[in-house]
Amino acid sequence: MAVAVALSRRGRPGSAPNPNVGCLIVKDGKVVARGWTQKGGRPHAEAVALAAAGATARGATAYVSLEPCAHASARGPACSDALIAAGVARVVIAAQDPDPRTDGAGIARLQDAGIEVVFHVMAAEARGAMAPWWTQRMHGRPFVTLKLATSLDGCIARADGTSRWITGDRARAHGHLERAGHQAILVGRGTLDADAPRLDVRLPGLEARSPKKLLLTRGAAPAGWTAVASPQAIDEVDSLLVEGGAGAASAFLATDRVDRLLLYRAPILIGGGRPALGDIGLADLADAHGRWRLADSRLLGSDRLDVYERTRRD
Repeated sequence: MAVAVALSRRGRPGSAPNPNVGCLIVKDGKVVARGWTQKGGRPHAEAVALAAAGATARGATAYVSLEPCAHASARGPACSDALIAAGVARVVIAAQDPDPRTDGAGIARLQDAGIEVVFHVMAAEARGAMAPWWTQRMHGRPFVTLKLATSLDGCIARADGTSRWITGDRARAHGHLERAGHQAILVGRGTLDADAPRLDVRLPGLEARSPKKLLLTRGAAPAGWTAVASPQAIDEVDSLLVEGGAGAASAFLATDRVDRLLLYRAPILIGGGRPALGDIGLADLADAHGRWRLADSRLLGSDRLDVYERTRRD
């Protein structure tokens, strides 16, 4: 299942508005096929894997990161029906599909066909890999990642606004990889006016994955950009990367719209520079604790990246 979950990440963000799902087909202890949801949401992961497996799928075990769909579509058959037709003997499922057209129905259909079904295997990991789709499905808003690149003393620029470059080549390359994994990217008006950022992906082979550009402003946006008046006004995308500056970052934190924080820190001190954040509406220091969980930490050249996830009950 860990492999199926890893495969599901390959579908982000191109599978939107469908969930990014991974599927692994195993027979006699050997992997016979792999699949993940393709661009635009079709074909589904199961369909890709079954097509690759062919007749070998009969009697095999399919590992799927999300419950196989149970509803018919003009774009393709229900995956639960496809698995039954292929003759698989066993299906292992990570997360149950919250879509009411499938929720539990895919599992029931497989069981009614005599297929052994095991579910809730690595469900939390699967939901994490599908976080953008899951957040949009359950809460009607995008999954938001906030990126901050700072000095050791928490500055994002010198006092005069100079910010190129605080971090090194590897950290910036990682930032471009993050861009490629999001549907949209946002900056505030101040960042646009000061830096005229391109916000594209400049990694070989991934240039076409450049996200849609959003500008946080109550005014108009230039050609090629879409103006949004507030963090709450963004609901047409599943995944959003907020890149700058302090005003935009503070606005998203103040409205509790940040789900994931990327903190790149360079081993430099600026002193008297521009802070990474402004007021985020914190009324009591006690309220700041317990809100973030360290999910990853690594060195990128001489810079350190810490990834934090927002702790939520839901």
